[in-house]
Amino acid sequence: MSNPTDTMNRIGRNLSVLFRTERLIARRRMTVLRNQSALITFAALVASLGVIMLNVAGFFAMRQTMSPPMAALVIALIDVGLAALIMLLALRLNADSELEPVEELRDLAIAELETDVQLTVAEARELGADLRRVARDPLGSLLPGLLAPLLSILMGNNKK
Repeated sequence: MSNPTDTMNRIGRNLSVLFRTERLIARRRMTVLRNQSALITFAALVASLGVIMLNVAGFFAMRQTMSPPMAALVIALIDVGLAALIMLLALRLNADSELEPVEELRDLAIAELETDVQLTVAEARELGADLRRVARDPLGSLLPGLLAPLLSILMGNNKK
């Protein structure tokens, strides 16, 4: 049977590790979400500026070789494609590969907590069984524990 203090210390340590890893995971995911949002916002700004500038410049350059509506359409498609590319880059950011070691540590802490809880439950059941045994037969249950000290006292008195 393990020491209850050690078991409680392990449970406390594992709960601490569990809470810390969950906090790290949440922080990292929030950082990635914040970076994605910033990049998407930047992509929208670039797309807006690009649409304005490229449409004006491209329109003037292309209207000499094609009709004005066709020149405007080509430039608009190029701007939308650039914005889509930036958005795809932002959406590809992922925290899972960076979080793998932290998640493994969290899973180990959970597994160890489960083991500690099972040990504590088993010890409590054993203690309950001992208490029931003492309640049914107090003298028979206590006699083996008292026998050794009584014998040592008696043997100590015989030596004198």
